[in-house]
Amino acid sequence: MKIKNCQIKGYQIDACFSAGTCQNAISTCDIRNKIEYLLKKEGLSGFLKNRVKGEIRFHHEFKIAVSDCPNACSQPQIKDIGIIAAKTPEITDIECIRCMECVRTCKENAIVLHEPDTCPAIDISLCVACGQCIAKCPTGTLAVSKEGYRILLGGKLGRHPRLARELLCIYSEAETLAIVARCIAYYKAESRNGERFADLMARDEVLLTALTG
Repeated sequence: MKIKNCQIKGYQIDACFSAGTCQNAISTCDIRNKIEYLLKKEGLSGFLKNRVKGEIRFHHEFKIAVSDCPNACSQPQIKDIGIIAAKTPEITDIECIRCMECVRTCKENAIVLHEPDTCPAIDISLCVACGQCIAKCPTGTLAVSKEGYRILLGGKLGRHPRLARELLCIYSEAETLAIVARCIAYYKAESRNGERFADLMARDEVLLTALTG
């Protein structure tokens, strides 16, 4: 059975299945609705009708996924834009009681506490910014260093699948929305006949710098 073009919104936006009830969730800010509002304003359905030869199908749509934690149930790694809530830890001046909760909690082995150290050490290269060590610390020795979103760009499935490339920073909500807007603008300017955002990125080595400002 054919799917009529009127059902094509021009975009797909996926979010976590838990609807805010997951114990691992970092973000309580509903950035998904703000992104969808932005996507509706861009008129991607009309854009696709003008650019795609023949019938518009769901695989033509621009795909975004928002995840409330690094478990990434919404699969941001294979979407045009993936957004993952993030919270990185830092060591404060509050005395550590060596309870080892942070070490036991960290699944990435990014935190160590050796004798005769008086506070834990964090390997940021291993940290996935899940924030769970901060929540488990009973003293406040670990606190939030930065909170926001990790951004991944240019993922897709299909005949030639490609994992999205992660930007190096953690971005605020305002910065994240601005990057999404720039990505959509670039896509509308450069995509021809349903060409995916991932394909645009693959042929433009300086695109990441331009999109992140």
